[in-house]
Order: sequence, then C-alpha cells, then structure tokens
Amino acid sequence: MTAINLATFTDRISDTQLEQLCADNPEARFETTPSGELIIMSPTGSLTGEKNSDLLIQIGIWNRQHKLGKIFDSSTGFKLSNGATRSPDVSWIEINRWLAIPKAQQRKFAPIDPDFIIELMSPTDDLDELRNKMNEYINCGVKLGWLICPDEKQVEIYRQGQEKEVLDNPGSLSGEDVLPKLIVDFTDIFAD
Repeated sequence: MTAINLATFTDRISDTQLEQLCADNPEARFETTPSGELIIMSPTGSLTGEKNSDLLIQIGIWNRQHKLGKIFDSSTGFKLSNGATRSPDVSWIEINRWLAIPKAQQRKFAPIDPDFIIELMSPTDDLDELRNKMNEYINCGVKLGWLICPDEKQVEIYRQGQEKEVLDNPGSLSGEDVLPKLIVDFTDIFAD
C-alpha cells in the first residue's frame, strides 16, 4: 500500500473524484485515509487471491444458510464513519443495518462501518500498516475483525473494547456473537 499526498492538487480527494478514479482505472484498487490521502493498492498474487476466495466462500455459504446480513468482497469500498474509504478483503453487514441505507448510497461507497471484516496479509503488505487499519476499523465501530497472516499461520482477532488476541495456527475460528454459528476452517488458508 502506498499513500499518495495530493496536497499539490487538492486538499483531499472527494468521494466523487474517488468514484471517477475507480471508474477510469478498473484494474486498480484505491482507498483513502481519513484525511483524504489516496492509497493505491497493488493486486494480490494468485495464492493470496485463492485464500481470500476460500474465506469468502465459507462465509458466503454460512450467510446464505442464515440470511442474517450481506457479505462483500475485496473490491467493495465503504465510506467509514471517520471519513476514510476502505475495502476490506471480506466484510459483512447485519441485514437491517444494510437495508437502512438508501439504494442510491448502496450503489456507491456505502456510508457504513461493517460489522465484521477480514484482512488477509499478502507478501507485499506491511504488517504495521495492516494493524493500524484494523485499529481504524475497530475505532469506527466494526465489532469483530480478523487479521490473517498465512505465512506465519497466525490470526490477530480485534474486538470492540478489548485488547487484540493473537492465535497461532488455529484450526478454525467462530464468528462469535457477531456471526452466530459461523465456523471458518483455516486448513487450506494455512496450507503450505
């Protein structure tokens, strides 16, 4: 991730400008910081994409069975309550919270903090930057977040009002009370 200071051109990139930038560059992924700096995200490698798809499928199957919310992939941007626009690798929003957003806003970067997010570390990611991002999500109201480091076979769990918990090589994790009855199997995520 690279944050680009656009002060030479503008004080901060607007939502409209970000939407146009994304439309003009569909192969690129962009986020913004709370102060409006543009972050250019590099595409993930194939192995990271495979692991991310596995996570999305597992949570998607659970969500289809229980119909408690909406699940989103890594190409989905959300306008967080701190002003940043972020695209977690996997995110989930409780259905009533999602339906409260007007359709016109759902079509853009929806102004909502997800209830649950996953960030899957890729070889090009900086761990400190990802940890800062996880803290940002929690500070915005995300209830549960997982930072998954596949090379280390480690998961950092972030929860509202609690210190982060670090687990080494967990076989599975539950969605706790945020995603009831969800169990995510990490066998393929941590496979060499």
